[in-house]
Amino acid sequence: MAKRREDPPKPAAAWMSTFSDLMNLLLCFFVLLFSMSTLDAAKFEQLAASFSDSFSIFSAGSTSIGEGLLVGNGVMQLNELDIYMDTMGKESEETEIEETDPLSELKEEQMKESEELAELIEEIVVEQNLSKEVDIDFTSQYVSLTLNGGILFDSGKATLKPECSAVLNKIGIILEKYGKSVIEIEGHTDNVPIHTSQFADNDELSDARALSVFRYILEHTNLNPANLKHSGRGEYVPVADNSTPEGRTKNRRVEIKIYHTLSTYE
Repeated sequence: MAKRREDPPKPAAAWMSTFSDLMNLLLCFFVLLFSMSTLDAAKFEQLAASFSDSFSIFSAGSTSIGEGLLVGNGVMQLNELDIYMDTMGKESEETEIEETDPLSELKEEQMKESEELAELIEEIVVEQNLSKEVDIDFTSQYVSLTLNGGILFDSGKATLKPECSAVLNKIGIILEKYGKSVIEIEGHTDNVPIHTSQFADNDELSDARALSVFRYILEHTNLNPANLKHSGRGEYVPVADNSTPEGRTKNRRVEIKIYHTLSTYE
């Protein structure tokens, strides 16, 4: 009697194999996460100490993640290190630039030169009894001798008074002795308008007065004419208040500027 042949077992559905593989992978993944979540406090302290000795990151900082800080004060130290790196050397560089600024050093030398020249001229002014007629001032570029216009000129005129010769002669001696560079003669007026047959306004009057002093100095000294300049400044550079008679008197003046050898004036 023939034996009945048994049917072969039916293969499992394809999705079941894929699903089982996925479950195995997920199981391994969560087991791995669980193993990583277990922290050995002793080993962590050893690791932190190792970093502290090698990089000085954890010095004075926390050594426990449980405190809520990744590396404790080490994070703050890194932030401060970043700020320090950004600003490191800037302050010292700025200070060094200021200390070695050639323009600043030049100005200091110029001011010193002007001060010394002003002291020498003032001594002569006192010796020559010119203190009442001449005011001395200085900047980093020049020393100025200011003469009141009333000493030199009559009102509205540009012709030198005969009696001012003694003053201008003494000024000429000073200029010959200390005027080694450019000498500029400036005429100034007050703001009272003027209009005569000779001068149309204060600009012409101030320029004519400066020119008169220029010519006198040129004729009575041995100064190089190439170093002498003259200009009229009119009413535009007052030194006092033009609303008072005293102020207008001070503004009517002639300034003789002696530029020293360190001056940048040309």
